[in-house]
This record gives sequence, structure tokens and C-alpha cells, in this order.
Amino acid sequence: MRTVTFGMNISIDGCYDHTKFNGDEEIHQYFADLAHDVDLVVYGRKMYDLIVPYWTEVAKTQSGTAAGNAFAQTVVDVDKIVFSRTLQSVEGNTRIMRDNLEAEIMKLKQQPGKKISIAGVSLRSQLMALGLVDEMHIVIHPVIIGKGKKLMDDFPLPEKLNWKLVDTKVFKSGCVGLHYLKG
Repeated sequence: MRTVTFGMNISIDGCYDHTKFNGDEEIHQYFADLAHDVDLVVYGRKMYDLIVPYWTEVAKTQSGTAAGNAFAQTVVDVDKIVFSRTLQSVEGNTRIMRDNLEAEIMKLKQQPGKKISIAGVSLRSQLMALGLVDEMHIVIHPVIIGKGKKLMDDFPLPEKLNWKLVDTKVFKSGCVGLHYLKG
């Protein structure tokens, strides 16, 4: 069975807002390295609209750092699914799914392949609440934002989920990467 995983950046107070902190070369390389084990990314619509056009342009122009360009190329190369009721069209190796999130993810987990990465706070929260996430890579940035969206804000868990810390990484920037497996 395929593993459902995600990586995300958060502040010390647990907020996810990419406009409040930026990844450096080392963070981009960390996430590019994680992408080597992934052959499908499932996006929520908002995250798809944010990530794919930006990183596609970086891959096309090679306008980032070496690690940024490597990460951009993984975004372009990997197969993508967008869960959206409103998005009308997508390009390249992307397809749209409209509903039945739980059933569709279960089907994808049964198919052969590498890991399935999920991207988007709401999508991550929904799949966490459904118990369908197997692995997390969380990078904590040394900043307190004070307000903003947090994982599980919109989809509370039906019960407590236990996770096992399997690895940590301290970055030169002061960020800390935490790798958890479902306990």
C-alpha cells in the first residue's frame, strides 16, 4: 500500500502562512530531496493555484537557486491531482477530481507506485481527520506569527492521533525539521 505523506512549513505558534516566512536554499533542498520518494501530489485548489504556476515558471526560466530550481523541476515533473469543485481546467500532467475525497485517496493508496504527497492546509486537515495520512515532515521556522491558519482548524479530529518521531534535522537558519510516522 502506498504511503500518504506531506511536508509543511509552520511558525513556532503553529501557523501556516507562506507570506510570513521564506525557505532558504537548505529548506528548498530538504523538500526537493523528499520529493524523490513521491510520484503523485494531490493538491487542494488554493494550494494548486499558488504552487504550480510559480514553480512552473521557476523551472522554465531556471530563475531560482540551485535547490529552488531542483524543487521547481520536481513540481513540474510529478503527476498531480487537484481536488476542486470550481476549477475548470488544468494543464500538463494534472487531472481534476471533484468529490469523494476519502474513497479516491483510498483507491490511490491501493495502486502501485511511490508515496503520495498532499498539499494544502484544508486537504491535509481533512485527510488527517479521516486517518489517511501516514507520514509528516514539518519544518518549524523560528518566528511567531500570532495569527493565521493552522493544521486542523477547520476539521477537528474525531479522536486523538498518536505519531512517532523518527528523525529531526536542525537547519543553519534555526528551523527544525521533524519527521513523524503514524503511531
